[in-house]
Amino acid sequence: MNLKAPHTPNMFRENIHLGQEVDIVLKKDQRTGKRTRGIVRAILTSAAFHSRGIKVMLDTRQVGRVQEIIS
Repeated sequence: MNLKAPHTPNMFRENIHLGQEVDIVLKKDQRTGKRTRGIVRAILTSAAFHSRGIKVMLDTRQVGRVQEIIS
């Protein structure tokens, strides 16, 4: 029985682009799931796929994993 969540666009590096607006979860907010919105400054995950979301740095220099792509 497969209990894993289905793959979503935020899990694939090819869907994340510099200058894109995204919602991320910061490391300190992982327990609550609080999201932070910002513009992608850098893509930090080198792998093509990550099950918890691609890690990025926002233009505010905050680092977290993409939960949703806004634009």
